[in-house]
Amino acid sequence: MMRLKSDLVDVMLAAVDGKLDNVELEWDRRTALGVVMAAAGYPEAPRKGDTITGLPAEADDAVVFHAGTQLNEAGVPVTTGGRVLCATVLADSVRQAQTRVYDVTRGIHFDGMQYRRDIGFRAIKG
Repeated sequence: MMRLKSDLVDVMLAAVDGKLDNVELEWDRRTALGVVMAAAGYPEAPRKGDTITGLPAEADDAVVFHAGTQLNEAGVPVTTGGRVLCATVLADSVRQAQTRVYDVTRGIHFDGMQYRRDIGFRAIKG
């Protein structure tokens, strides 16, 4: 999704109308990399209700996608499922994307947060 420059609504409308063959998708050439942040207890019994802090403002090169979140009564984001968030970035190389995505991820916190620390390493190594 980060690399798609075409308007997703236009693409979906063309698909519904059976005219997807008339759509030419435009893609960003930069590397996209994402890190999923999971709740405590994931995958067997993910804990719910942990307060999420440190969510960054959306930027052109970084977006945090929400999956297992909701706002509590006070309007504060909390965990509601196993895969809670996905920090995703765009950069000119895998190494730059990896550095940036882990910077974004380290700024976010909720109790029991877990995530892989090896995203992108095979691409850099190879």
